[in-house]
Amino acid sequence: MEQIIQDNVEKSEFLVNRKVFTEREILARERAEIFNKSWLFIGHETEIPELGDYKRKKVGGRNLLFIRSHDGEIRALFNTCPHRGALVARESEGNSRVFRCFYHAWSFKNDGELVGMPGQDGFPEGFNDDGTKNMKAVKRVENYRGFVFVNYDQEAVSLEEYLGNAKEYIDLVVDQSEYGLEALGGVQEYSVRANWKLLAENSVDLYHGMPTHKTYFDIKQGQDPDLKKVKLEGEGVELDNGHAVIEYVAPWGRPVAQWTPIWDEELKRDMEKMKEDLTERFGPERAERITHYNRNILIFPNLVINDIMAVTARTFYPTSPGYMEVLGYSLAPKGEKGSHRMARNDNFLEFLGPGGFATPDDNEALELCQEAYNNNEEVEWNDISKGMVRGAGNALATDEIQMRSFWRQYNMKIQDSLKKEVAQR
Repeated sequence: MEQIIQDNVEKSEFLVNRKVFTEREILARERAEIFNKSWLFIGHETEIPELGDYKRKKVGGRNLLFIRSHDGEIRALFNTCPHRGALVARESEGNSRVFRCFYHAWSFKNDGELVGMPGQDGFPEGFNDDGTKNMKAVKRVENYRGFVFVNYDQEAVSLEEYLGNAKEYIDLVVDQSEYGLEALGGVQEYSVRANWKLLAENSVDLYHGMPTHKTYFDIKQGQDPDLKKVKLEGEGVELDNGHAVIEYVAPWGRPVAQWTPIWDEELKRDMEKMKEDLTERFGPERAERITHYNRNILIFPNLVINDIMAVTARTFYPTSPGYMEVLGYSLAPKGEKGSHRMARNDNFLEFLGPGGFATPDDNEALELCQEAYNNNEEVEWNDISKGMVRGAGNALATDEIQMRSFWRQYNMKIQDSLKKEVAQR
């Protein structure tokens, strides 16, 4: 395999080989070395609040059941019958103490234990004494402040260690309410004809904001007579293990406590009180970050938490080098007033919804990139150098340090697997 990246600090140049977006061999290696060994977001704990609540999920290419079992434990069960392999749960969500396989009617408790088989006299006594006929569970399921992750690698570090310094930014999101966040009903599901890594880049790319989403920013400027010029100012930060974040100020309203003239005066008074409460809890500096700063957080490899005009979580997974499936969730502080929730949802759908100002534009941009990669033989490299010349610790939010963080971790994972293969030959 050819070199994936060229990371030339002296020249302030960072290049990515475009073949990583098109070759099936590379996708197979990504599945083995990245998706099989990284912590992957499965859902928020509030999606399954009651005993027996479950949701079907597809995580890292596996069909899973995200479930709160009768003992209160959150589990991830492989949604496949140990008998002949059919999906055990067919509904996308629900509540059940027992699952019954449609094919041969094997029955399982909601913790995966086999409890019934028609024609049991055809099986030997003690057929399942060792538990091998139970539904198999993902052994590594861990929770950070309501965000639940799975890992298929038994040797992986803990979720806390994996998240590293990204926890600081997740905390800023969750601390909007002393009661934490809750997932709102409904999930956005869509597909993009582009490589999954392009969406990882795009999600923490503020450089494209003004040219790609100019219409949206023009509207925001027209709504606020005090807004002379839209600015996107802040910093980009390279975090541990391929994670990254951009933290910046922006012109849109934030339901947590940044009012905008399109909202009524009652909301303004509520937000002033909210800011006072946050200041009392955390002090003025942290309260200011929570209320007036936006965050796009990339958790390697495929989770993005956007804390901008609303709080969203987005995951994406490749089905081929040029095609991915995307899931988007909306989150909000528990106990939020109805008027704030309405403003939040309007904000969310206006920009990040499937028909909003951002998502269709972004998808179009990514598909244009993917289509142009048929020129790889003649034009081999993408340039992701913006901001390198400033040096470490000085990156602007509109620089590309956050993408370089992703690519350095990606390169390490892929190159390590190649070295192991060579050593074993």
